Amino acid sequence: MAGIFAGLKVIDAATYVAGPSAATILGDFGASVIKLEPPGGDAYRGLAAAPGQPRSGTDYPWMLDNRGKRGLVLDLKRADAQGVLHRMIRATDILVTNTVPRLRAGLGIEPDALMALNPRLIYAALTAYGETGPEADKTGFDATAYWARSGLMDLVRPDAGAPPARSVAGMGDHPAGLALYGAIVTALYRRERTGQGGLVHASLLGAGLWSNGFMVQAALDGAEFIPRPPRERAPNAMVNLYQAGCGRWFLLALLNEARQWPALLEVLGRPGWGCDPRFADQATRRANAPALAAELDTAFASRSLAEWRPLLDAASLTFDAVTTTAEAAAADQPRATGAIRPTAAGRWTVDSPLHVEGEAKAPAPPPPGLGEDAEAILAEHGYAPAEIRALREAGALGGR
Repeated sequence: MAGIFAGLKVIDAATYVAGPSAATILGDFGASVIKLEPPGGDAYRGLAAAPGQPRSGTDYPWMLDNRGKRGLVLDLKRADAQGVLHRMIRATDILVTNTVPRLRAGLGIEPDALMALNPRLIYAALTAYGETGPEADKTGFDATAYWARSGLMDLVRPDAGAPPARSVAGMGDHPAGLALYGAIVTALYRRERTGQGGLVHASLLGAGLWSNGFMVQAALDGAEFIPRPPRERAPNAMVNLYQAGCGRWFLLALLNEARQWPALLEVLGRPGWGCDPRFADQATRRANAPALAAELDTAFASRSLAEWRPLLDAASLTFDAVTTTAEAAAADQPRATGAIRPTAAGRWTVDSPLHVEGEAKAPAPPPPGLGEDAEAILAEHGYAPAEIRALREAGALGGR
């Protein structure tokens, strides 16, 4: 399998999730990706063992975000290790980093310096808060920069009086990684036309603001915000959470009320609601939303979700169950679409959500061990065995 990006050489010098995930997508489509880690490795290697994370016999996050890469360790605080990277850069198409701007010079990875070595290089930077501005050097994770800072954490709570909702691992990193991937591919297109690389960047904050764009744009336009009421007093009963008789919750989302209201009454067996003056039209249903929600609560409690599902589907009423992660992982539909696909080892993995018809993706090989491909990678860049031994003995490759 060659892939769209066959022959493209990528160095993933980023840590944790967002930057590396952009490199993973490039690898999915055939790019050759080197995972460059500091001595001791990317701290992401230990995240699966952190308190509160799902327990497994595999390092599942490392597999997800570093599949198919080759491993190299360089101690970029050392001049000799920087020299190795600089030699590699001359033959590299894309460098991915999440190092904040103020630290790049000390590691020998300033954009201008590397692009001077290779004008075709695309330098892809992922930061928490952006490349410029007073917080350009502020560190952050998706929980802080994407979730808390963007307004999403404040908005996504059951109601205005509830505590803010915590994020889950990687929730904002993967969207930010997609943004960086998009910037990289855009720059590749420009390079095809001009022959020049350049600096591209994305941030966790920028991705969070884009994800929350509906509400942020409202704020920019001076909108008045309405505190989120409890579910029972939601302003639109036709777009609301309901609980079936089995205890399972599902989200009803009926936006085309002219067509879907009569269909809903037929499914529920409540034709009389069509004559109820409280629910006669969309305006009255909105004005009496708490009363309608209470009626719907009673109606939906009469059957299990397994019973409601075929009835709602047959009537083309938009809904879906509040699904556990285990259920989402085991479902047939993601496998049918390739959203979950097999790995080279016969397991399953989450696929990058981009598909090009007629182009197969790489078979998701396992991720690299720490620095396991150093000799092969350095040899490809012209280092003789004696030179490699000398670098290793000096500590440039992360150990003596």
